[in-house]
Amino acid sequence: MAIAVKDAPAVEAAGARQPGSRWAKRRKIGLPYLLLLPALLLELLIHVIPMLVGIGMSFLKLTQYFIRNWSAAPNAGLDNYKFVLDFDSAAGKALLHSFWVTVMYTVLVVGLCWLFGTSAAILMQRSFRGRGLLRTLFLVPYALPMYAAVITWSFMFQRDTGLVNSVLGTHSFWLIGDNSFWSLVIVSVWRNWPFAFLIIMAGLQNIPGELYEAAEIDGASWWRQVRAITQPMLRPVNQVLLLVLFLWTFNDFNTPYVLFGKSAPQEASLISIHIYQSSFKTWNFGLGSAMSVLLLLFLLLVSALYLGVAARRRKASV
Repeated sequence: MAIAVKDAPAVEAAGARQPGSRWAKRRKIGLPYLLLLPALLLELLIHVIPMLVGIGMSFLKLTQYFIRNWSAAPNAGLDNYKFVLDFDSAAGKALLHSFWVTVMYTVLVVGLCWLFGTSAAILMQRSFRGRGLLRTLFLVPYALPMYAAVITWSFMFQRDTGLVNSVLGTHSFWLIGDNSFWSLVIVSVWRNWPFAFLIIMAGLQNIPGELYEAAEIDGASWWRQVRAITQPMLRPVNQVLLLVLFLWTFNDFNTPYVLFGKSAPQEASLISIHIYQSSFKTWNFGLGSAMSVLLLLFLLLVSALYLGVAARRRKASV
């Protein structure tokens, strides 16, 4: 009995501390979510809400006459989508042309960025004099402000006073006609390949050096080491890198807009520029919103298929 009375204050103290410990535990768990709250609110305001507004606009006949009063805009239903997907009409043919131009542009830019970035990252793995300086120079295009870099290229592509024609000794037009597409590809590759170089170089740091040493002892050539060790070990990195480059490039608006201005040449009319012109030149925001929603659905579909195929290959290799 005495023992029970003696231990009673300790039991009461433990019970008194228990609510406080629960509150501390809950506060510890909720703190990360509280810190994420500002970023979530900004994401909601900057991306989610405008996206939902754009989807709603795609179902309205929202033209310049209803900009001040959206509620008065007539309901279009699916008419905007039917109009842009009618590939027999002029609007449908123009959209289809921009789509195929964007596909060609994306394939070239993503492929060349990956090729240049991977090659440079592998070559920079070996230690040699001046390696740090070369790494820094390779990252300069990615570090430069986008507008300053593209405007500089637009001056370089000028016909009479541009550096490109001076070096090549020609008087070609680079910002109009067929060459405009290749100018756009050159500028995009120049700007984006350092990102691929940076990501691949980071991925190479996780490959154990013992694998290359064992391969050299077995007599494997440098190219054999790249095929048998480097590329398989970089597969997860490449999967993410290619998806990010695809989304950036297919949805690219800033590069052609700064390089060509508001009216891009037909040969370099990417789908993002086509949507901009359809919205802000003809003032048909409902039609432009429908095109934007279709672009979003296409990117989501391609991303889902790509991730699904990557997951199946990953399971098959295990």
